Amino acid sequence: MTTYSTTQNDQIAWVQRRASDLIRNVEHFIHGKTAVVTDLLVGLLAEGHILIEDVPGVAKTSLAKAVAQSVGGSMRRLQFTPDLLPSDVVGVQMFDMNRREFSFREGPVFANIVLGDEINRASPKTQSALLEAMAERQVTVDGVSYPLPRPNLVIATQNPVDQQGTYALPEAQLDRFMMLLRVGYPSHEYEVQIVGDALARRLPEQLEPVLSIDELQQMIDVVRGVFVAPALQAYIVTITGATRTIPQLRLGASPRASNALAQAAQAAAAMSGRSFVTADDIKRMAQPVLAHRLVLTPEAAVQEHRADTIVDRILTAVPVPATPVGV
Repeated sequence: MTTYSTTQNDQIAWVQRRASDLIRNVEHFIHGKTAVVTDLLVGLLAEGHILIEDVPGVAKTSLAKAVAQSVGGSMRRLQFTPDLLPSDVVGVQMFDMNRREFSFREGPVFANIVLGDEINRASPKTQSALLEAMAERQVTVDGVSYPLPRPNLVIATQNPVDQQGTYALPEAQLDRFMMLLRVGYPSHEYEVQIVGDALARRLPEQLEPVLSIDELQQMIDVVRGVFVAPALQAYIVTITGATRTIPQLRLGASPRASNALAQAAQAAAAMSGRSFVTADDIKRMAQPVLAHRLVLTPEAAVQEHRADTIVDRILTAVPVPATPVGV
């Protein structure tokens, strides 16, 4: 197990170095998407689940696999389909003929990194099987609770809800994803590199791990110690509270969103080499943390209002508190 220095500044510097190593490794396969890869790693260091949404063919699954492949530890993939059952996700009690008793057979969710591919192609019943696992890091089968390994991180992909054969994720599940990221189309230059990788039959599975699961857990522990000043905690709550008063929103951000924004800001600060959060960290993470949790009213949807522009308006309107630098 790799260990880091006992001083906080050295710990933060170590986290920054190892995060850079992982980003460079992923970019051997995912070209021109540094910002997306960085935000995905911010979510993992905040011990949050990540949802990647975009149109088919822009490397959503490849990005998730490249990150998972770069981290040691257990990794399981779930291909969500309409006929997938909840027991296929969490596991099932099976009768052991030799021992003459039932024993629990763990499902794919019992892994350090769970890749949920095209999560919105499964039925709502199967999607709901992840609710307890994502929120409480445990599953309950036949009245018995089984703890999940630590860390336990879900990286899921989905196609936009207007695509044929998809189901909209329920609000309760969207709220359990710390961040929603979009990949977007590559530039001409990077798409040429992607074509070259395809012709060479390069796959994300060929990437070598650059980070052990123990190191990832240590990095998560360091991020938890990043200081968030009381004034900035209040700033976060003011931002999320403002979403509950917008007339165009039927559902604003929950207290869980406030926690997620604070934790994401901690990870963003650590990856920037700081042991304290600034207002800029909070602003930078507000879009990926908050926008997917906001539900427009039908009237606002018809008028083509957007959740991300509403978040931008709130960030502009809420005054930034004056906090001593580094305190």
